Amino acid sequence: MSKTGLRLDRFKIDGHKIQYHLDRLIAWQNSETVYPIYVEISPSGACNHRCVFCALDYLEYAPRLLDTGILKRRISEMAAKKVRSIMFGGEGEPLLHKDLAEIITQTREEGIDSALTTNAVALTERFLDVALPCLTWIKVSVNAGSPETYAKLHTTRPEDFDRVFENLTKAVEIRKKKKTSCTLGAQIVLLPENAAEVKALADRCKKTGLDYLVVKPYSQHPKSITKKYSEIRYDAYYGLTKELEPLNDENFNVVFRQHTMEKLNLQTPYARCAATPHFWAYVMATGDVYACSAFLGDTRFRLGNILAQSFEEVWSAPERTQCARILSDLDITECRKNCRMDEVNRYLWDLKHPPSHVNFI
Repeated sequence: MSKTGLRLDRFKIDGHKIQYHLDRLIAWQNSETVYPIYVEISPSGACNHRCVFCALDYLEYAPRLLDTGILKRRISEMAAKKVRSIMFGGEGEPLLHKDLAEIITQTREEGIDSALTTNAVALTERFLDVALPCLTWIKVSVNAGSPETYAKLHTTRPEDFDRVFENLTKAVEIRKKKKTSCTLGAQIVLLPENAAEVKALADRCKKTGLDYLVVKPYSQHPKSITKKYSEIRYDAYYGLTKELEPLNDENFNVVFRQHTMEKLNLQTPYARCAATPHFWAYVMATGDVYACSAFLGDTRFRLGNILAQSFEEVWSAPERTQCARILSDLDITECRKNCRMDEVNRYLWDLKHPPSHVNFI
């Protein structure tokens, strides 16, 4: 594979980065309290699309918004506990929260890296002017290479496709004008309906000035209503790499997540989840804090609520200790394949269960 080939993945999107947080790893190995490195926050429960593959469709897109004042206080508390990153995404479209730019600005001021996952339909110039300099990255969900297929998969109007790229063009322009380092990328969930359009989407992303396109597999959520793609296999699509590789250069990279696709057919090498409830947390638009996003609504994994408790109170509550005990006995087959912490769990399992002769490095 060439230096600019598909396996470059300079942002380690198809891997993990927990090895760069040795202080937290040492605390975890010593059975000390570990505050999360990363928190995902859902500012809005509502969404302006109804993607046919949506993992969180069972939550029914309730029109809830997190209270701005309380959320800002909790972010300050997270900073005090050395939370290092927050991704604003979640079960709804985060840009539907009218104060999101203000919240992102404060996150940066507190010394926490922030990121945004969005469908970008509501990505306005006004938002970008304020928030873009404060964001580490923006990743946009664009699941087709044509307006027609986009409309079918996102269950929206075909015009939204061009609107998204108009908004992304403006983001690229503002990034250049403000000389900010925010990484701008897109992702597509590879499905039979859009497989023939991945190259067209990658072309459009590159011409727009984005930094990357991620091509990722679908993963069936245990609670999701939709089951249409539950048996999907990706072997037939690996040939797309030859078609996509010529697009890679020093400014643009297609991250074709073949490693993750291949894992769908393999047995999970770890017997239990070690990443939760330690290294990350998920905050719903209701304020409920969960140890894992694969179990939203399952009270076994609910740690507390930031609308009623401080972040320290949530993390110190008996519910987190109880959750840890549940996870120690949890059948890993209950979990979502290729969950957000899968690669981290593989690494942690190896730390706890090293092979022989480790001193021969």
